[in-house]
Amino acid sequence: MFSHVVIFWTNPANPQAADDLIAGGQKYLAPIPGVVQFHIGKMVGSHRPVVDQSYQVALNLVFSNKQAQDDYQVHPEHLKFVDQCKAYWIKVTVYDFE
Repeated sequence: MFSHVVIFWTNPANPQAADDLIAGGQKYLAPIPGVVQFHIGKMVGSHRPVVDQSYQVALNLVFSNKQAQDDYQVHPEHLKFVDQCKAYWIKVTVYDFE
């Protein structure tokens, strides 16, 4: 199993950025072959100080192995997602782990 977690800080000049980013993820990323699990959503507030609440959207993808994730990175639909949705974020951080 290979997990690919992407954290997005959306563009504050666009109040629809989080919703548009989520819609773009569902449209372009969810159907890509090799994605075993797909989850994208908005940050949920917490009273726990250990929970990072500085971001707006998180994407959590699970692949069967690293090669499937590598294939996903160059898939045309992933490249479309980046091209069509990059205006919605100002910062991205990625966490990959096995």
